[in-house]
Amino acid sequence: MKLLMLGGTEFVGRAVAEAALARGWEVTVFHRGKHAPPEGATALHGDRGSAAGLAALEAGEWDAVVDTWSGAPSAVRDTARLLAGRVGRYAYVSTNSVYAFPPTPPYDEQAPVVAGSPDATDAEDYAQAKRGGELAVTEAFGDRALLLRAGLILGPYENIGRLPWWLNRIARGGPVLAPGPRELALQYIDVRDLAAWTLDALEAGRGGVYNLVSEVGHATMGEFLESCVTVTGADAELRWTAPADVLAAGIAPWIELPLWLATGELEDAIYGADVSKALADGLRCRPVGETVADTWAWLQSIGGVAPQRPDRPVVGLPPEKEAAVLRG
Repeated sequence: MKLLMLGGTEFVGRAVAEAALARGWEVTVFHRGKHAPPEGATALHGDRGSAAGLAALEAGEWDAVVDTWSGAPSAVRDTARLLAGRVGRYAYVSTNSVYAFPPTPPYDEQAPVVAGSPDATDAEDYAQAKRGGELAVTEAFGDRALLLRAGLILGPYENIGRLPWWLNRIARGGPVLAPGPRELALQYIDVRDLAAWTLDALEAGRGGVYNLVSEVGHATMGEFLESCVTVTGADAELRWTAPADVLAAGIAPWIELPLWLATGELEDAIYGADVSKALADGLRCRPVGETVADTWAWLQSIGGVAPQRPDRPVVGLPPEKEAAVLRG
């Protein structure tokens, strides 16, 4: 298989490129040149945000392309149109944020979605931008389009900061604010499981829309944080705190305490997807302990400081704020 990876040097794109190379696929990585591509990949350079940015893709044929773009939908439109006659299938990594808020869990791929335009030239609204990207790919590729609506993505190379923040916080040891309930059912996907399923689907000639994330409750908040304690070997004490007390302290769910959400519409939206379609077509998700351990090993290998996407907010709870809650 010949794969064109749009991006391919960070997080999801890198995981897909490395998985394809490990299968013996011929991989071409199209990127801006800011980061080194995986060893063994052919590199093409260009900037999808500029008028002439796709020049390097004007020639060449591939069996499949994988696109993780989260900027203006018009960039996806232009790329898809350029490649439509020279690529077999186009996989677009979208998001379950495209579902109209609030969705009613468990929501499947037929649930209502937000409005979006493939011609939009901005990405101010993340959900609408991703929906516009979906429409752009579908317009150019029809039933050869594979739309992957991922939820929370964790694992090595993470450049959002969620799991790295928890690992570094717990590695410091001492009392740790652990937001309850301990049984909070998480729903996420390891980036390598996402990559493996995507490549399998392309090889099998699949198309259409898939919710691509684990089943609800694949892990709990307790299992997640306890795995962090185990892999870091830290002298950390998880202080489980009731959701009402966390919120009363003015702590922002999801941002200041990554992964954590209080009961309500946002939790239903992020941790409420029906993934039976992907499971029926081969999705397998590794245990949370493996995701946490491998991310910790990667984080240590790069000096403990994870890369940070400039278009995403820095996550994590300030130490003084955590200390104030623990004192209370």
